[in-house]
Amino acid sequence: MTPLVVMSGIEKRFPGVHALKQARFDLNAGEVHALMGENGAGKSTLMKILSGVYSKDAGSVKIMGKEATFDGPRAAQDAGICIIHQELSLMNDLTVAQNIFIGREPRRSFGRLDETALNNQALEIFKLMNLSINPRTVVGNLTIAKQQMVEIAKALSYRSNILVMDEPTAALNAAEISDLFVIIEKLKADGVGIIYISHKMDELKRIADRVTVMRDGETVDTTVVAATSTEHIISMMVGRELTNESVDIPDFSNAPVVLEVENLCRGKEIRNVSFTLRQGEILGFAGLMGAGRTEVARAIFGADRIDSGTIKVHGKLVSIKAPSDAVTAGIGYLSEDRKHFGIATGMDVRANIAMASMKRFTSKLGILNEPAMREAALDYIEKLDIRTPSDRQELRFLSGGNQQKVVIAKWLLRDCEVLIFDEPTRGIDVGAKAEIYNLLNQLAAQGRAIIVISSELPEVIRLSHRIAVMCEGRLTGILPGGKVSQTEIMNLATQQTQQPVADSSGSEPIARIH
Repeated sequence: MTPLVVMSGIEKRFPGVHALKQARFDLNAGEVHALMGENGAGKSTLMKILSGVYSKDAGSVKIMGKEATFDGPRAAQDAGICIIHQELSLMNDLTVAQNIFIGREPRRSFGRLDETALNNQALEIFKLMNLSINPRTVVGNLTIAKQQMVEIAKALSYRSNILVMDEPTAALNAAEISDLFVIIEKLKADGVGIIYISHKMDELKRIADRVTVMRDGETVDTTVVAATSTEHIISMMVGRELTNESVDIPDFSNAPVVLEVENLCRGKEIRNVSFTLRQGEILGFAGLMGAGRTEVARAIFGADRIDSGTIKVHGKLVSIKAPSDAVTAGIGYLSEDRKHFGIATGMDVRANIAMASMKRFTSKLGILNEPAMREAALDYIEKLDIRTPSDRQELRFLSGGNQQKVVIAKWLLRDCEVLIFDEPTRGIDVGAKAEIYNLLNQLAAQGRAIIVISSELPEVIRLSHRIAVMCEGRLTGILPGGKVSQTEIMNLATQQTQQPVADSSGSEPIARIH
């Protein structure tokens, strides 16, 4: 049988970056072929060439045995290729149905939009996906998870026979992931070939038939998933052995309290949340989607107004009504959605690192001290091992892991003592994850007070000295980090009312954290 896709000898260069070096990949009908590698390995670049986003510098792309060259994404879509990008590309002011069929809307006589047909077509796709979304809902009013499902529905609407999924489950919960896998199995049965880019090894074992691993722009190998161990795949990805030991839990009882949150409330999202964070401590926040973890972080940072409650830094009451107030108080926030709230992808590394500290580099006459900015940027590029050709490289050309390091550098340069990391490794490969973990531990050892919010229980267990668990806006318990079981966390994450259970020290109600 002729493969759906055969890519061979693919070359691609960007300014200062040799992104693809003789890369190769193939796809058969009715299979899920996983494409894996560290961020910056070349996976997304290879797929963007396949889908017409980028043109190749050299090499061959064959679709159903015929040489193909696409002058844009529409040409690739016409050839039966559709890509679901890792970064959402929806229009927030349009409805769900309008986003799915934009440019292909059903029309009545005289070119009038047929809203009824448009919404019914969207409902047909949602039925296939076992998804309950009103097609008339404005996309900007949906959660990130629901927006991701709309992105998938948009791709399915093209009825493509080659579907590229780039980290499709990054913002989905377990139930939504299961629904997506059911859809994938249906598509496979219909002969659709699916290229699945993911960093989640458990997903690979559940859904993929073959896996191709890339490293540094080159194809390392292609192998059958069922015949390959997870350890072997990781070793091919990173080219080195990774350690996964949990952190030692120091005694923080005598460490100074840096941040104290008392009876924080915001509607039903945050209900009387109180906790303290000590110098050098990593406090993890766990809970199911919608538990209120991100809402707490946004409230502390001033991104959302609170109804009541107090925040103290080093025992001093602070009024935080906007993010600028939080930054002044020494609090930095790394959002789960770094594309929209953490970085400026069109600006260079230097500008992104200096972004929160511009007063330091600006004279009274408003003149920027470029040499000082460059010196500061180069200092943090070295300290955090940010892999970039130069400090003038546009951030959009960096991998997700290196973009995350730039955000961290921004807040370190601003000298923030409290750092809040919301899903710090989302969309980041296993190698970069290990680097981020080591960096967080180093920052804590230097005395930074850190909050880590993560949906990955092994991650929050591995990183945290203590773990605060939330359910429906409430803090339901605190557990020691390092060796606590996922079952213990999930018990508290599904506990809808607070219980006066002792914490790890046995001296305080578990719902109150000190």
